[in-house]
Amino acid sequence: MDLSEARHAFVTGGASGIGLGIVDAMLRRGLQVTIADIDAERLAVVVAERGQAVRGAVLDTRDRDGWARAKAEAESAFGPVDVLVNNAGIAPNGREFADMDPASFDRIVAINLTGVANGVFTFAAAMRDRGRGHVVNTSSQAGLTASVPGVGAYAVAKFGVTALTEALRQEMAPFGVGVSLLCPGYVATNLAESTRKVGGEIRQYAGTMPPSSVTADHVGAMVVAGIEGNEPCIVTHTRVWRSVEPRFAAIREACDRRDAAQVPAA
Repeated sequence: MDLSEARHAFVTGGASGIGLGIVDAMLRRGLQVTIADIDAERLAVVVAERGQAVRGAVLDTRDRDGWARAKAEAESAFGPVDVLVNNAGIAPNGREFADMDPASFDRIVAINLTGVANGVFTFAAAMRDRGRGHVVNTSSQAGLTASVPGVGAYAVAKFGVTALTEALRQEMAPFGVGVSLLCPGYVATNLAESTRKVGGEIRQYAGTMPPSSVTADHVGAMVVAGIEGNEPCIVTHTRVWRSVEPRFAAIREACDRRDAAQVPAA
């Protein structure tokens, strides 16, 4: 999508972290931006700092009625949404499945996966009908491979976002609407604080996060480039394939074994 022709972006989880990096990248490209976030206090500060080109919407992405209200108010102010960025999410709970509180699992899936789906339910049909627009859904490197103990529930949700986005891309392409999957690696943000604000659990999980020079502003620029190139997947860090390749190699080996066995199709 040519962002010079776009007017209005709607970004969830936009009051901090990667979301705010995306908001600022959109503003630099001349778009008006609705920043949706559950943290009303932080949202008010961010909106006040950025002037008339932004507006805030207090939104819990689990709330479908809240989505409908936010869409109506946003489009009344700035016109139809051209770019939807479903970015809001919470952190892993650090628990292995055998030790996990089911309520913690439900919360992670509800915010990180169903919250993304709710954004699609709210905006996709109108984009399809207009024959223009772009959707970015934030998954994670954990949505490409589940390799770290204690991140299982998070990976389940992020794998779901990956599948949702790949399916949506196929569905929307014939109508001229682009769809991209954002798979960030570790970026230093206030995600832990945001997670605690919605009752989420934060524990140290196995392994440590590698140091990274990638910032939220870097990711924002990558997202802008990804939208303009209609990239199916936006990866933010180098050497990601090292962790992803074993999973895909195992799948290919399984397929090759079955092909070599020449078992008739059912």
